Amino acid sequence: MADNRRWWALVVIALAQLMVVLDMTIVNIALPSAQADLNMSDANRQWVITAYTLAFGGLLLLGGRVSDLAGRKTTFMIGLVGFAAASALGGAATGQGMLFGARALQGVFAALLAPAALSLLATTFTEPKERAKAFGVFGAIVGAGAAIGLLAGGLLTEYLDWRWCLYVNVPIALLAFAGAWAILAPGGRHPDAHLDVPGALLGSGGMLALVYGFSEAASRGWDDGLVVTLLVAGVVLLVAFGVWQTRARVPLLPMSVVKDRQRVGAFLTVLFVTVGMFGVFLFLTYYLQGVLGWSPLKTGLAYLPMTAAMIVGSTQIAARLLSKVPPRTLIVPGLLVAAGGLAIIAQVGVEPAYVSHVLPGMLMLGLGMSTAMMTSISLATGSVAPRDSGAASATFNTAQQVGGSIGTALLNTIAASATATYLTAHAGPGVDKRLLQAEATVHGFNVATWWAFGALLLAALIAGVVVNAERAPTPQGAGERTPEPVDTLG
Repeated sequence: MADNRRWWALVVIALAQLMVVLDMTIVNIALPSAQADLNMSDANRQWVITAYTLAFGGLLLLGGRVSDLAGRKTTFMIGLVGFAAASALGGAATGQGMLFGARALQGVFAALLAPAALSLLATTFTEPKERAKAFGVFGAIVGAGAAIGLLAGGLLTEYLDWRWCLYVNVPIALLAFAGAWAILAPGGRHPDAHLDVPGALLGSGGMLALVYGFSEAASRGWDDGLVVTLLVAGVVLLVAFGVWQTRARVPLLPMSVVKDRQRVGAFLTVLFVTVGMFGVFLFLTYYLQGVLGWSPLKTGLAYLPMTAAMIVGSTQIAARLLSKVPPRTLIVPGLLVAAGGLAIIAQVGVEPAYVSHVLPGMLMLGLGMSTAMMTSISLATGSVAPRDSGAASATFNTAQQVGGSIGTALLNTIAASATATYLTAHAGPGVDKRLLQAEATVHGFNVATWWAFGALLLAALIAGVVVNAERAPTPQGAGERTPEPVDTLG
């Protein structure tokens, strides 16, 4: 592909990925308006979020293998059209059931789209310097997408209507579809790729059970019968999936994808990073709106500095150094800086603390996390055979999605427990109940943020121990020959 076409291809791929990532958060700010408009109960409103994450996280492995079977470009374009149609359906929802169904459909097509996008990126850019620049842009999109979603959700909800948080995907998807049609290389299916039906059932079933279980834990509690059943069933199905993958003729997740030491390090790093990050985004949003009383738009604007820091970390630090230094020298310091940002944020009180705590914490968080994430993306998709690029990309996206689900459920539960404990310990005659509630809420957020801090430290430890490559690898079978992995597990 000519140089100019490659960079235009990056624009198309990044646009599609941005749509998928920001859709995880853009609806959050619009949720109160949608709940009132469609008469949703407090118990049911979570399904606006859960229906999307459940389908997306549960079907990613299957979506990755479909892209290997049908061809990356074809899968990418089908995903775009389906996502646009599902978004239009959700925007036009006349009842909560219609909205929940549309969000689930969005998740199904996102599970096709996200692995195909990452596979296209990995196989389009194979020269080390170009690859570093392209992954820098992609890493910035992945890292900043959640914050951009919060800003976009605030703007659309405040000045138009909550439905536009869904309608906005339609022109974006159609624009990306036109670009993909004109620019992307055909990329036919691999003749030796086959769909592993038992693996698809076991893997997707296990992921669906886990994601659903973690999502329900936030509201039901970890000792609820349904939550325990789902989590146990998810683990059992995934263990069976792992055993089957060692025996299947053409496995859904080839063992070569998860035996490479560098990729395992990247997958685990991303898992624990997103465990910490998704919950913190939620807490900061509630802190700014619920405690400080900020509007949705002002809350969205508050995330802009972090978005800028993410772009700098991905494009100006990681992209420039990725081909020159060992990956862990980018990942580990990046995660330590991000953890430092969380340590600052974890000290906020009920008084306004945006300039003194939230802003510096966000800047450190954005800079460090994007540097680590961009490097991890490159590790996760490097040195993988072209026929398995969809499976590797899907595994990376699965680590993100599962991490986000675990983080949201786990940190929400921790925050709620800490809040309740604080209320019990400080309640008494003459106490200002409104102030006490605010103090207890902030205390709960702070306790949960310290847990998120621990998740980032664990991610840094894993990256420091497991990732030992001298340089980030490049894809096999395209461009320059890729050296053998430094080490393998097993």
